[in-house]
Amino acid sequence: MRGPASRRGSAVRFALMALPVAFFALFFAYPVASIVGRGLRVGDSWQLGGIAEVVGRPDILQVLWFTLWQALASTGLTLLIALPGAYVFARYDFPGKQVLRAVVTVPFVLPTVVVGTAFLALLGRGGLLDDLWGVRLDTTVWAILLAHVFFNYAVVVRTVGGLWSQLDPRQEEAARVLGAGRFTAWRRVTLPALTPAVAAAALMVFLFTFTSFGVVQILGGPAYSTLEVEIYRQTAQVLDLSTAAVLTLVQFAAVGAILAVHAWTVRRRESALRLVDPAHTAHRPSGAGQWALLGAVLATVVLLIVAPLAVLIERSVDGPGGYGLTFYEALQSAEASGGTFLVPPVEAVWNSLQYAFAATAIALVIGGLAAAALTLPRTSSGGAPRAGRLVRGFDALLMLPLGVSAVTVGFGFLITLDEPPLELRTSWILVPLAQALVGVPFVVRTMLPVLRAVDERLREAAAVLGASPLRAWREVDLPLVRRALLVAAGFAFAVSLGEFGATVFIARPDNPTLPVAVARLLGRPGELNYGQAMALSTILMLVCAAALLLLDRLRPDRSAGEF
Repeated sequence: MRGPASRRGSAVRFALMALPVAFFALFFAYPVASIVGRGLRVGDSWQLGGIAEVVGRPDILQVLWFTLWQALASTGLTLLIALPGAYVFARYDFPGKQVLRAVVTVPFVLPTVVVGTAFLALLGRGGLLDDLWGVRLDTTVWAILLAHVFFNYAVVVRTVGGLWSQLDPRQEEAARVLGAGRFTAWRRVTLPALTPAVAAAALMVFLFTFTSFGVVQILGGPAYSTLEVEIYRQTAQVLDLSTAAVLTLVQFAAVGAILAVHAWTVRRRESALRLVDPAHTAHRPSGAGQWALLGAVLATVVLLIVAPLAVLIERSVDGPGGYGLTFYEALQSAEASGGTFLVPPVEAVWNSLQYAFAATAIALVIGGLAAAALTLPRTSSGGAPRAGRLVRGFDALLMLPLGVSAVTVGFGFLITLDEPPLELRTSWILVPLAQALVGVPFVVRTMLPVLRAVDERLREAAAVLGASPLRAWREVDLPLVRRALLVAAGFAFAVSLGEFGATVFIARPDNPTLPVAVARLLGRPGELNYGQAMALSTILMLVCAAALLLLDRLRPDRSAGEF
């Protein structure tokens, strides 16, 4: 039988969940359900039989196949290239390690529009390879795969490398003492312990590449289309809401399955490992083999990550009359863009910053309440903490915006939030609301491991002394998680700044965001438009990199393995 303390804990949990659930119901479930409903209804009847018809069309089957194929290829290639880096960051200690760790993480917080633009400057028409050797890889699948590896390299390094650094190396050494070879000891001791982290990283990379939009749209051209790109085309260009609705349902089902498997791998990783202090596992490289591996990883980082960003910066200052600030100066005039904007493109910088700050504030409130609700213990009759189905469902709900079509969310905003009491279609808050949907999962995933590490006895002591649950959280949890809160704010700010899929629909022409402005400039011919796109992308990259470096300094010391 549940006692008063258990009932009070449940009441507090439901109170904390109320605002996040209402937020997701109004600004995620309602717009998505409305746009899908409009696509599947003809008159007063549901046309569910049309789902099989749409999925069976040859052009849609080709989109589905390419979406799956490129996601699998991107995931495999990312693991192949990034796992050596994960090992180096986990086991080696060398000068500049922290700076290098921040560098490899920069691409992950960059908007996909910037990633596509950077690779366009390196591999596309008029890019570095085109100028040097006449080689162009844009509009090819190779450009898409390389950009995906660039974007997701840090996911593997942070997730797998973080856990690897905490595995006790003495276990593998004991196996070698007993006669096992180096590879056999690694395969039988270390690999099984790493498998949940590798699986979790692979699933996240697969999720991000399966729902890829900006990279495929910029680098793939008309020949390649993922589900997300096809939803955008059917919604914004063809105006076929029926096909877009079916594709949204297909993507929703796929993302739900991916997230369910990912949650299982995370629970398995959390419950099956014994970890040690990472400071005791890293050492300076010794021997030719270890130095060669370190050199290979450094070369990979330079070629894969530093080179595209450096070329992006170089192209932004390579004007018609030589190197200078011509393209940056052109950003100050609306006329220079040839009618692309109603305002000077440089205003997109200020617009994006305002939107990102507002979205970050919303994400911190919603994500903070959600994380607090998820960490409240729910006790069974034996007194052991366990998560109920409701809590697991709530946790899954928070992750859905990472995979559900942002295009559908953005278009859903337009058709649902235009009547009282939610008449927000012309309001500036519409953009931060859409951006906050993407920021909330990052806030939750950053806050959860730290909140779960808080000693429950501290909360119990506060309760014994008469503190209410709210005061106990304010006096006990908040001081311990303050730095994690700042890190969460940094991630939310970076991802909000770069959100593109939903914002492209709802950003007003006189208030464009940076990603929308870059996409518009790339969509118009002319050297000046191309150069301005490179300049805006460089500004966006520098702002995101600055936010990342700041949050990396603030990152609390905690168990790695959480990105």
